[in-house]
Amino acid sequence: MWLMEEAFAIVLFVVVGVAAVAAVWALVTSGDSYEQIGRGGLSLDEPRPAAGPAAAAERETEIRQMLEARNARRIARGEAPLDVDAELRSLSGPDDPELRQEVRSLVEATNARRVARGDEPLEVEAEVERRLRELG
Repeated sequence: MWLMEEAFAIVLFVVVGVAAVAAVWALVTSGDSYEQIGRGGLSLDEPRPAAGPAAAAERETEIRQMLEARNARRIARGEAPLDVDAELRSLSGPDDPELRQEVRSLVEATNARRVARGDEPLEVEAEVERRLRELG
């Protein structure tokens, strides 16, 4: 019986020792893994990449696919299909002329401040489109 207790103590100390060495090794080789916890594509703290024309085209294609799938389900239930293009236009962004004029006024005021500071003014149409895309 005494040999079993002594063997148990030896096995216990060996396992604890090996685990301690493995923990220290993992800590040393982990690098900056701990700082990356919670980071990634869905993190709110990370800056988002700029959406270019390719991203906008991909977004529109995916929205169109979802609308077409919804129409297919409507038809399968015996309901009348909806106009996919009209729904896509309504989801694509604001076509409100008053909003466009308000954003244009904002860009022109920004340009006036930039010129007063000695900076180069922004191209008005491109900046209006950029800000409308950000809103939509």
